[in-house]
Parts: sequence; C-alpha cells; structure tokens
Amino acid sequence: MGVLLTVAYDGTDYNGWQVQKNGTTVCGLLEGALAGVLAGRSFSILGASRTDAGVHALGQRVHLRTDGTIPIPLDRLPNVINAALPRDVAVTAAISVPDSFHPISDAKSKTYIYKIHNQPHRCPLRCRYSAFIPNALDFAAMQPACRHFVGEFDFAAFCATGSPVKSTVRRINFLEVSQQEQDGLLEMRVNGNGFLYNMVRIIAGTLVGVGLNKILPDDIPAIIAGKDRAKAGKTMPPQGLTLLEVFY
Repeated sequence: MGVLLTVAYDGTDYNGWQVQKNGTTVCGLLEGALAGVLAGRSFSILGASRTDAGVHALGQRVHLRTDGTIPIPLDRLPNVINAALPRDVAVTAAISVPDSFHPISDAKSKTYIYKIHNQPHRCPLRCRYSAFIPNALDFAAMQPACRHFVGEFDFAAFCATGSPVKSTVRRINFLEVSQQEQDGLLEMRVNGNGFLYNMVRIIAGTLVGVGLNKILPDDIPAIIAGKDRAKAGKTMPPQGLTLLEVFY
C-alpha cells in the first residue's frame, strides 16, 4: 500500500531530513513514530527533498510504503502519527497513491521561500525563521534581478562545490521577492523543476549581493553563463529557508 504524507517541521533543532548515524533527524523521528503506529508491520519512507540542518518545511512530501494495509483510516492517520511526534514536527495530510508512485521522480516542481529580516537590529522572535541582515537592502534593484534567473539554464555557479550530480541544468519557473516594510521582512519565493545542493540559498545570497549594490542586476546572465561558483553570491544561512510545497 502506498500513502503520500505531507509533513511540516521546524528544522532548527534537527540535523536535517535524512537519517544520520549521529544526530536527530526529521526522517528518524517520523520512522520512530510510524513503527509504533503500524504495530510491527514492515514499512519504508522516502521524502521528496533532503532538507539540510536548520531548514524548515510546510509541505515536505513523504511516500510511505507498507506490505499490507494500514490499520487506521487515512483521514485519522495524521493525528495518530502526530501523537508520537514532538511539537515541532507534524503530519498534516495523508492520501493514497499507487505503488508505482515515486516522491522525487514524479515531482513536477517545488516551491521554496527564503526570508530575510532586514532591519538595523536583530529580533529574537525572527531568528529561527529568517536570516538577519542589518545593512539596508536596495529592494528596487533586487526585483529586476529576479527575471534573469527564470528559464532553463546550467546553474553550476549556484551549486555547492563538489556536489555529485550528473547535470547542473535546472529550470526555474518563477522567482520573485516581496517586502513588508513595516516588519523589515523580505521574502524570496522560487519555483523550479528541481534544485541543486544549496541552490536556493545561493540564489538568495546573490539577490542580497544585488541589494547591497555589490552585484548589478544585469550581471546575473554572465554569472550564470560563467558557471563559476565564486562569481555568485554567498550561501545564505539555513534558517531562512522553508520548503513550501511539492507539486505532482
């Protein structure tokens, strides 16, 4: 039987999604909760995205496969699983999917958001879910820079050095930044058919470089074409990043 779970979590206190030998992970917690719920039945889970330590999710998708039937109606399954999870991890939906379903290869696109707290002084209530930048950002310059990322390109310049991937070509469907001036919050929202390791955080860092007038908006095409990681912006910290949704 196949079930697609939607999982939300605050990644602050975890070593990312994927199970590791050392450190608590979101996948490990979910596996532990499911082991009790499924009462000895064999099962496996596979997430749509391997979010890093400190990264959050509202719409992580997880394929649950079991050899038999699940002894709980799907509409009740999230609540039963959540009873065995900590407060900062929750299953928010469960639907039936074919056994052939694959949460990674069947995904059409993913949407991430990256939040930046841009005010002179840091706010303790924002430190878990946004990156703090005290220097004023030129929002008017960041907006036109976004359009240069839209399309299918070789994003080698926006991939962490040494990442073992067969191809660095990806397609970005949209990239936009919005601003809440009264709260000092900037939000970058990006959707694409897939993302390289640290790609979203490097794009965010490049837009910050534009906002600090260190990179010109029209420099972006040359940075992409050059495929040189050193020419793109810095990798922004993980706490500003949230996996918003995976589309099938």
